[in-house]
Amino acid sequence: MAHKMSVEDIIKTARRVSRPTTLRMIEAMFDGFIEFHGDRNYKDDKAIVGGIAMLDGIPVTVIGIQKGQTVEENIKRNFGSPNPEGYRKALRLMRQAEKFGRPVITLINTAGAYCGVNAEEHGQGEAIARNLFEMSGLKTPIISILCGEGGSGGALALAVADSVWILENAIYSILSPEGFATILWKDSSRANEAARMMKLTAPDLLTLGVVDRIIGEAEGGMQNDFAKTTDPLKAMLKEEIARLSALDTTQMLDARYARFRRFGTFLES
Repeated sequence: MAHKMSVEDIIKTARRVSRPTTLRMIEAMFDGFIEFHGDRNYKDDKAIVGGIAMLDGIPVTVIGIQKGQTVEENIKRNFGSPNPEGYRKALRLMRQAEKFGRPVITLINTAGAYCGVNAEEHGQGEAIARNLFEMSGLKTPIISILCGEGGSGGALALAVADSVWILENAIYSILSPEGFATILWKDSSRANEAARMMKLTAPDLLTLGVVDRIIGEAEGGMQNDFAKTTDPLKAMLKEEIARLSALDTTQMLDARYARFRRFGTFLES
């Protein structure tokens, strides 16, 4: 699985415009996807897509962050940076999944939540915090997969899960390397140096316990052989859903809480 690439090359691969999108992954792995729209409050955020689908006969709720592959689509999808309405839509669908006993699968690829004035006026921070709170106690299995970029709270808002997986050439961090370098050194040109310090690649995250499994890709990225990623991933999802569904709800929630509580223990030690 492991193709030795530099941190810089991994970041470029994670951000590549040709990297398959959430909707393409849904099409490859699920049947009968029906997309739902709107947060039932303000509007529909097209940076987050979600709905119900079948995973080899298993009904699931799938929610993901959608980037574009053309200028026009990126404008439509806000370059994969959700507004608060997107996170509220995602939470609406997760609550619906809990009501009907459907597992939740989230696919994450975002540089971060949108930080525009309107997003802040509409409660971006509250929307993200609400998702973190609600997902921690959602009484149905949750599996989150980091597919490209996983940036800051914008990614974490869909990643409070029983199992958190990452694609081999994806990244996950508190902010972008450029942002990190700007804050630390007031010099965004030192982004590559920052990236090496941040431990944002899949092997580093697995070692730290931030993710639970690395999903292999074709050499150079999954766009070079899409099925090499999606076929095994589909089988893994079925296996993990079966494992989580066999747990008592209290056991599952206790394990989810303990998983994320470990980070606080690590920081205190």
